Amino acid sequence: MEASRVRFGPLLEWLCAAGITIGVVAAGTLAVKDVIGTPAITPVIANEVAPLEAPPVIPSRAVAVPVLPLPDGKVLRVGDRASQILDRLGRWAQIGADSLERDGVRERITRLYEYAGAHFALVLESRSDNDPQVVAIYRQ
Repeated sequence: MEASRVRFGPLLEWLCAAGITIGVVAAGTLAVKDVIGTPAITPVIANEVAPLEAPPVIPSRAVAVPVLPLPDGKVLRVGDRASQILDRLGRWAQIGADSLERDGVRERITRLYEYAGAHFALVLESRSDNDPQVVAIYRQ
Protein backbone atom coordinates (compact mmCIF):
# COMPACT_ATOMS: atom_id res chain seq x y z
CA MET A 1 0.00 0.00 0.00
CA GLU A 2 1.26 3.39 -0.94
CA ALA A 3 1.06 6.26 1.50
CA SER A 4 -0.27 9.51 0.11
CA ARG A 5 1.56 12.67 1.03
CA VAL A 6 -0.12 16.02 1.38
CA ARG A 7 1.74 18.73 -0.45
CA PHE A 8 1.65 22.19 1.15
CA GLY A 9 3.79 23.92 -1.49
CA PRO A 10 1.02 24.82 -3.97
CA LEU A 11 -1.33 25.84 -1.15
CA LEU A 12 1.27 28.25 0.26
CA GLU A 13 1.88 29.68 -3.21
CA TRP A 14 -1.85 30.37 -3.69
CA LEU A 15 -2.15 32.00 -0.25
CA CYS A 16 0.87 34.23 -0.93
CA ALA A 17 -0.53 35.22 -4.33
CA ALA A 18 -3.94 36.02 -2.81
CA GLY A 19 -2.33 38.13 -0.05
CA ILE A 20 -0.24 40.10 -2.53
CA THR A 21 -3.27 40.67 -4.78
CA ILE A 22 -5.36 41.96 -1.86
CA GLY A 23 -2.50 44.26 -0.79
CA VAL A 24 -2.10 45.72 -4.29
CA VAL A 25 -5.84 46.30 -4.64
CA ALA A 26 -6.00 48.01 -1.21
CA ALA A 27 -3.03 50.27 -2.00
CA GLY A 28 -4.51 51.14 -5.39
CA THR A 29 -7.85 51.99 -3.85
CA LEU A 30 -6.24 54.35 -1.35
CA ALA A 31 -4.15 56.01 -4.05
CA VAL A 32 -7.14 56.54 -6.34
CA LYS A 33 -9.23 57.91 -3.47
CA ASP A 34 -6.56 60.54 -2.76
CA VAL A 35 -6.25 61.50 -6.43
CA ILE A 36 -9.97 61.72 -7.12
CA GLY A 37 -10.80 63.49 -3.84
CA THR A 38 -13.29 66.35 -4.09
CA PRO A 39 -11.55 69.74 -4.16
CA ALA A 40 -13.03 72.80 -2.48
CA ILE A 41 -15.27 74.85 -4.76
CA THR A 42 -13.81 78.13 -3.61
CA PRO A 43 -10.66 77.76 -1.54
CA VAL A 44 -10.54 80.35 1.21
CA ILE A 45 -7.41 81.29 3.10
CA ALA A 46 -8.42 82.24 6.63
CA ASN A 47 -5.69 84.81 7.27
CA GLU A 48 -5.66 86.25 3.77
CA VAL A 49 -7.02 89.67 4.75
CA ALA A 50 -7.37 91.36 8.11
CA PRO A 51 -11.02 91.38 9.19
CA LEU A 52 -12.84 94.62 8.45
CA GLU A 53 -15.03 96.14 11.13
CA ALA A 54 -18.62 96.33 9.91
CA PRO A 55 -19.95 99.86 9.41
CA PRO A 56 -22.87 100.93 11.63
CA VAL A 57 -25.28 100.84 8.65
CA ILE A 58 -24.87 97.03 8.33
CA PRO A 59 -27.52 94.99 10.22
CA SER A 60 -26.18 92.84 13.06
CA ARG A 61 -27.31 89.59 11.43
CA ALA A 62 -25.48 90.29 8.14
CA VAL A 63 -22.68 87.91 7.13
CA ALA A 64 -19.46 88.97 5.41
CA VAL A 65 -18.67 86.93 2.29
CA PRO A 66 -15.74 87.16 -0.17
CA VAL A 67 -17.89 86.23 -3.20
CA LEU A 68 -21.59 86.86 -3.74
CA PRO A 69 -23.29 84.90 -6.53
CA LEU A 70 -26.57 86.55 -7.51
CA PRO A 71 -29.72 84.69 -8.61
CA ASP A 72 -29.37 85.82 -12.25
CA GLY A 73 -25.84 84.38 -12.59
CA LYS A 74 -23.82 87.54 -11.98
CA VAL A 75 -21.07 87.40 -9.36
CA LEU A 76 -19.66 90.14 -7.10
CA ARG A 77 -16.22 89.75 -5.54
CA VAL A 78 -14.11 91.60 -3.03
CA GLY A 79 -11.66 93.61 -5.15
CA ASP A 80 -14.17 94.63 -7.86
CA ARG A 81 -14.25 98.32 -8.76
CA ALA A 82 -17.31 100.56 -8.29
CA SER A 83 -17.53 101.06 -12.07
CA GLN A 84 -17.68 97.27 -12.58
CA ILE A 85 -20.48 96.99 -10.00
CA LEU A 86 -22.40 99.79 -11.71
CA ASP A 87 -22.05 98.04 -15.10
CA ARG A 88 -23.26 94.70 -13.68
CA LEU A 89 -26.15 95.89 -11.52
CA GLY A 90 -27.16 99.30 -12.86
CA ARG A 91 -28.04 102.40 -10.82
CA TRP A 92 -31.50 101.23 -9.90
CA ALA A 93 -30.18 98.37 -7.72
CA GLN A 94 -28.85 100.72 -5.03
CA ILE A 95 -31.32 101.56 -2.29
CA GLY A 96 -30.88 104.57 -0.04
CA ALA A 97 -27.98 106.99 0.07
CA ASP A 98 -24.29 106.26 0.52
CA SER A 99 -22.89 106.16 4.04
CA LEU A 100 -19.48 107.87 4.05
CA GLU A 101 -16.70 107.47 6.63
CA ARG A 102 -13.40 109.36 6.39
CA ASP A 103 -10.22 108.15 8.07
CA GLY A 104 -7.29 110.36 7.14
CA VAL A 105 -6.46 109.68 3.50
CA ARG A 106 -9.00 106.95 2.79
CA GLU A 107 -12.77 107.07 2.45
CA ARG A 108 -15.10 104.15 3.12
CA ILE A 109 -18.43 104.17 1.36
CA THR A 110 -21.20 101.75 2.36
CA ARG A 111 -23.95 101.13 -0.18
CA LEU A 112 -27.06 99.00 0.30
CA TYR A 113 -28.39 97.05 -2.67
CA GLU A 114 -31.46 95.04 -3.61
CA TYR A 115 -30.96 93.07 -6.81
CA ALA A 116 -32.91 90.08 -8.16
CA GLY A 117 -34.38 89.41 -4.72
CA ALA A 118 -31.03 89.54 -2.92
CA HIS A 119 -30.33 92.12 -0.21
CA PHE A 120 -26.69 92.96 0.41
CA ALA A 121 -24.30 95.78 1.25
CA LEU A 122 -20.98 96.69 -0.32
CA VAL A 123 -18.21 98.51 1.51
CA LEU A 124 -16.07 100.43 -0.95
CA GLU A 125 -12.77 102.06 -0.12
CA SER A 126 -11.18 104.90 -1.99
CA ARG A 127 -7.62 106.06 -1.43
CA SER A 128 -6.17 108.13 -4.24
CA ASP A 129 -8.05 107.20 -7.42
CA ASN A 130 -11.63 108.11 -8.25
CA ASP A 131 -12.86 104.51 -8.70
CA PRO A 132 -13.35 102.94 -5.24
CA GLN A 133 -12.74 99.22 -4.71
CA VAL A 134 -14.98 96.71 -2.89
CA VAL A 135 -13.31 95.72 0.40
CA ALA A 136 -16.25 93.86 1.98
CA ILE A 137 -19.57 92.30 0.95
CA TYR A 138 -22.29 91.74 3.54
CA ARG A 139 -25.18 89.38 2.75
CA GLN A 140 -28.37 90.15 4.65
